[in-house]
Amino acid sequence: MIIHNTTDFGISLRKRRKELGYTQRYISEFTGFSISFISDLENGKPTIEFEKALKLANMLGLDFEMKERN
Repeated sequence: MIIHNTTDFGISLRKRRKELGYTQRYISEFTGFSISFISDLENGKPTIEFEKALKLANMLGLDFEMKERN
């Protein structure tokens, strides 16, 4: 999936989390991030801390690479 905005990012996180069978509570306990933070990410909230968001994505096995637009 190509990520164009925070909504796409949130959809990717939620989909992967569910594929792995993880709950938001489990992710919260594992990472120390609040459930509300995880929920905000999954709902595409634009005011996020990118470093934390990237850490969570990587923990779920999502890799991102930059692609130049033509």
